[in-house]
Amino acid sequence: MENRNPFEHSYFIGYVNQVSAQFVKVHFPSSTLLQSFTFKGENLNGGLVGNFVVIEGEQYGFLGKILELSLPEKERLELSEKSFKNKDFHPTGKIEVLLSFDLFEPSKIEKGLNSLPVIGAKVFVCSSDFIKGYFRKFGVKEDVVGTSPVFELGTLTYDQSASIEISQQALFGRHCAVVGTTGGGKSYTVSKLLEGVVSNGGKAILIDATGEYSTQDNNGYSAKSFKLSVDSFFHYTNLTVGDLFVLLRPSGQVQQPILLDAIQSLKLVQIANRENRNLTHIKNGVLVKQKADKKQVFDLYSEFSEEIEAGFADFDIQKLTQQLRRECVYDSNNYGDDITKWGDIDKRKYENSTSLFLRTESLVQSDSFKNIFGFGKKKTDEGELTKGIIDFINGDKNLLRIGFENVGFDFQAREIVANSIGKFLLEKARKGDFKDAPLVLFIDEAHQYLNKNVKDEYFELTQLSSFDSIAKECRKHGLFLTIATQMPRDIPVGTLSQIGTFIVHRLINHFDKESVANASSSANRNTLDFLPVLGAGEAILMGVDFPMPVMLKINQPETKPDSATPQFKTNL
Repeated sequence: MENRNPFEHSYFIGYVNQVSAQFVKVHFPSSTLLQSFTFKGENLNGGLVGNFVVIEGEQYGFLGKILELSLPEKERLELSEKSFKNKDFHPTGKIEVLLSFDLFEPSKIEKGLNSLPVIGAKVFVCSSDFIKGYFRKFGVKEDVVGTSPVFELGTLTYDQSASIEISQQALFGRHCAVVGTTGGGKSYTVSKLLEGVVSNGGKAILIDATGEYSTQDNNGYSAKSFKLSVDSFFHYTNLTVGDLFVLLRPSGQVQQPILLDAIQSLKLVQIANRENRNLTHIKNGVLVKQKADKKQVFDLYSEFSEEIEAGFADFDIQKLTQQLRRECVYDSNNYGDDITKWGDIDKRKYENSTSLFLRTESLVQSDSFKNIFGFGKKKTDEGELTKGIIDFINGDKNLLRIGFENVGFDFQAREIVANSIGKFLLEKARKGDFKDAPLVLFIDEAHQYLNKNVKDEYFELTQLSSFDSIAKECRKHGLFLTIATQMPRDIPVGTLSQIGTFIVHRLINHFDKESVANASSSANRNTLDFLPVLGAGEAILMGVDFPMPVMLKINQPETKPDSATPQFKTNL
C-alpha cells in the first residue's frame, strides 16, 4: 500500500455530526465538495452513494461507505437547476463504518471496531490506491503476507482503474459461493476463479452440469476432461449400498430386506470364486437358497463378514435381478421345523417384489445407465472416473472438468454420481491427501446436487449429503468447496452457513436475497440492498476474511464459458 496520507486536506468533504453503533452521519459544509475532482493524477468522485470514505478519529482511522445523501428540508424547497449551479447547499449523508485502522500505520487493520468516530471528526474521500492495498492482506496471516498467492479478480465498480488483487486463501480458505440470476455474470466469475487457482499452480476439479465450461478443455493447464456417459463412467462398485437403494427405491417392509440379502449373497459368490471355495449353492453366478443347507454359507459369511458388511456395492450387478428372485424363499424348511435349511419359494414375497425385479432389470439393461455406471465393465478399464481423478491429483495438470451434460435426470442418477464423487474426495481428504497440496472443488448449478432429499411412494427419505460434509469438516483437510448457483434458497442452510466467502451477482428474488443475508454477517446486510441494480459482471464480494463488503466489476476470463443466450432472428 502506498504511504500517501489518507487525511490530506485536498480529500476533505465534511464533518461527523451524529454517531451510532454502526453508522455515522456527516455534514457537508458545501455541495461543491461532493463533485468529482482530480488530485495527483487520480480522478476522485467526491461523494456518491457506494463510495468509500475515511474518517479521522482520535486514536484510530475509519474506513466507511456512503449509504445515503440528502438535503435539509428547507434547502430542498429552494432547489432548482439554476440555484444548484449558483448557490451553495449543505447536504448530509449516512456512512456505514466498515473497519478501523491504526492512525499512524494505516496499512494495519484493527480487528473489530475498537472505537467509533467522535462528533466533529473530519471525513475525507478515500483514494483508490489507499483502499486496494488492503485486499491483498485480507485472510492472510501476518507471517505469510508476502508469499501467499494472490490474483487480480476485478476492479472497483466506481473506479475501474483501481484493480483488486485477492488472496487465494481469503477466497477459498473457508469455502466460496458464487450466486446470481441468469445473465448476471456468474459463469464468467467461475471461469475467472478457475484461472486464479491454476495461475498460482493450484489444482481444481470442476463438476460441470451443462457443459458450458467445455471451452476449458483446450487449455494447456487442463487435463483431458471426463464426459460421463460418453467417454467415461463412474463404476458402480464405487457406489454405496445406500446409493443402490436410492436408485432402486425398494419399499420398506418386504423389498428392502430382500435387496439387502441379495447384495450380501452376490458378495458371497464373488468371495467364494476368488478364494476357490466350493459352494454347492452357486449356480450360474447366483446363490440358490431354495431348500439348501445354511451352514456352509453362514461359515463363509462369518469368515468374511467385514468385507460383506462393507458399504460398497462390490459384486456382479448384472446378476442382481436373478439373485433377487432366489431370495424369495421361506427362512426355514418343512414348515419351520428345520431351521438349518432355507425353505421353498415364498410366493407372497415373490409377488410383493415383482416391481423391484422390474426396476432392477430396467436399470441394469438400460444403455444410458450402462454408460454412466459401467455395467459389464471392470473398475480398471480406461475412462473410469475415480481412477482418472487419482491420476489427475498425482499428475502435472491443474484443472479437471467432469462433464454431466450427457447424464440424464432419471432415477436421480445425476445427484447420486455427483454425491459419490464428493464422497470419494471426502474420504481422500480425511486420509490427509490434500494437506500439502490443497484442492478446490467447483460445483456448477450446485442446487441440483447439494444435500438432495430422495423420496417417492416406495422409498423412505434419504439424504445425499457428501458436499454438506465437505463444507463442514474439510477446511482443515485442504479440500475447499466453491459452489455456483442461481438459486441460493435451494442450498441447505447448514451448507450456506459454512461458506466463508460470497461473490454475489444480481439477485432479485426476495428468498434468494434472504438466504444470502442469513448466511452473512449483519455488517454486510446493508450492502445487499445494491443487489437488484448490479450490472452484468458486477458483484458484491464479502465474507469472514473480508472486514468489509466490496462492490467490484469482475475481470473477463481469458477462456470464456459457452453461456451466451441464443438470439432471436427475423426471417424477413
